[in-house]
Amino acid sequence: MQDFDLVKMLSDTATAAEHEAKRAMEVCNACRYCEGFCAVFPAMTLHRHFTSGDLNHLANLCHSCQGCYYACQYAPPHEFGINVPKAMSELRLESYQEHAWPQPIAALYRRNAVVISSLTAVSIAGIFLLTAFFNGASLFAKHESIPGGGFYNVIPYQVMVTVASATFLYALLALTMSLVGFSRAIGLGFKTLCRPMPILRALRDAATLRYLGGGGDGCNDAGEAFSTTRRKFHHALAYGFGLCFAATSTGTIYDHVFGWKAPYGLFSLPVILGTVGGIAMVVGAIGLLWLKLSGDQAPRSETQLGPDVALLLLLLGIAATGLVLLAVRSTEVMGIALAVHLGTVLAFFLAMPYSKFIHGLFRLAALVRYHADRDASEAFVSRPTKTKR
Repeated sequence: MQDFDLVKMLSDTATAAEHEAKRAMEVCNACRYCEGFCAVFPAMTLHRHFTSGDLNHLANLCHSCQGCYYACQYAPPHEFGINVPKAMSELRLESYQEHAWPQPIAALYRRNAVVISSLTAVSIAGIFLLTAFFNGASLFAKHESIPGGGFYNVIPYQVMVTVASATFLYALLALTMSLVGFSRAIGLGFKTLCRPMPILRALRDAATLRYLGGGGDGCNDAGEAFSTTRRKFHHALAYGFGLCFAATSTGTIYDHVFGWKAPYGLFSLPVILGTVGGIAMVVGAIGLLWLKLSGDQAPRSETQLGPDVALLLLLLGIAATGLVLLAVRSTEVMGIALAVHLGTVLAFFLAMPYSKFIHGLFRLAALVRYHADRDASEAFVSRPTKTKR
């Protein structure tokens, strides 16, 4: 009776998205036809009742591969109308809003596309104003002819470092606070985080995008046919982003440790990493945008489309402007290209805690709990039982 009262209490205060996700999971828990598709369904079977934390955990395990939608005998037009990918997408967005830090800014998720596009425009304009204030003529100068050369002729070193450090540290703080709140909500405690195996397994799954493979044959992005296209594009975007971050880190080491000033040679490590990473990001972002906007829209959430597209366009803008900057850095338009690129990067850092970017951290936390729960379940099943004499 106590369990029933707890579930009833949670249901009375639940949102519409939680009610729909709970209804879908209860039907799926009775059916279990899709148990081998992804991590959601094995995790689901460990519960008889679903609290708000349980539902948020399952929602962030879901990769929207859509395989369960096309396999489900209760999907529309069946009267049950079970649509797990859509229900989980809408609940995921609510989890982003609920755990955003600071909480008053959570409203940015509701009109994410407008917010991110406006923020990008304002950031680019702000960088142009900074450039005009310190050295407006540098926007149209050929910097190879200037003693010392490089990007710091456009924006002074101290200004660039101060703005970049402040925005990055704020984004890191906001992401950390959101992750801590979400981890507590799904029951991911300190004891679990002290166990290495669930964390290592979760990192492996995240690094390989294991569950973007659906049941093994791929996702159903364009319809009932299986495909690994989305997984490949996602890999290109994620690892391209990682290479670009590595390029920035390498450039920082070159500058602060060895005293080598940018811009660096075409065959230097920062340029090679940044070029390969930028191309991969462009390919991945365009590919994922194509998949988002094409195919069957029935298993997809309309509310999630805006944040998805907004982040992909922003990442595409960062990569494309970075490649353009590399191409024109020896010309008179280098200053303009640098200002536009830095503006998009600034917008990304400011929007990062309030964009779809948070899904990577939440999904990793959900995977850690999934593996911890599975280990606990297997240990319980294998535990020897005591017989009475």
